[in-house]
Amino acid sequence: MTGPAVDPEPVPLGPGTVTLSDRRTQRSWQVPLRRYRLDPVPVTQRRYAAVTGAAPSAVDDPDRPVDGVSWWDAVRFCNAYSQRAGLAPVYRIDGDAVAADTAADGYRLPTEAEWEYACRAGSTGPRYGELDEIAWYRGNSGGHSHPVGTRAANAWGLSDLLGNVWEWCFDHYDPQVYGSYRVLRGGGWADEHWSCRASVRRRSHPTFRIDDVGFRLARSIPS
Repeated sequence: MTGPAVDPEPVPLGPGTVTLSDRRTQRSWQVPLRRYRLDPVPVTQRRYAAVTGAAPSAVDDPDRPVDGVSWWDAVRFCNAYSQRAGLAPVYRIDGDAVAADTAADGYRLPTEAEWEYACRAGSTGPRYGELDEIAWYRGNSGGHSHPVGTRAANAWGLSDLLGNVWEWCFDHYDPQVYGSYRVLRGGGWADEHWSCRASVRRRSHPTFRIDDVGFRLARSIPS
């Protein structure tokens, strides 16, 4: 399969700096970012099936974001998609351990800082636009996900960063407290408005699968 629904043109971003915050600990910290690319929409069911042959989503619709995928599924997809594209896989997997090769040119999950920087697109408020215009959430979703890119994009041309599905990031949430749990960002179609904000952090076990969690792809840009 070919075409924009399978291979959207990634958006170049950065360099820059983003301030992350955690409401639980009342802590804030700044993260400098190098240049990177981020897909304008989450990985669709069509794209996921083209690479893996799998259809894990709760409702079959090729243009909706793939859901029912764990963090591990997302990492393995990144490597498989890189190999399919003739790129060097980013992740080295050894049992339950995953290391990222920063020199590899393949696809990967965004870091939490990259995700929030992309979501804000230079804005400073809780959202990059009016919620009903930019996101599928509990108030307007009808109880299900929707085809990607059908809500308004932010100033940098990125869609669905809020609402539709939560998105896996590469980072651990807080390994000293939550062990292997990884970060989820963005809110989903089943969430109330307060969960669909640029700063909201959620955590889950890397094996967790549910019908409002998906992911999007990033790539590093060589210095």
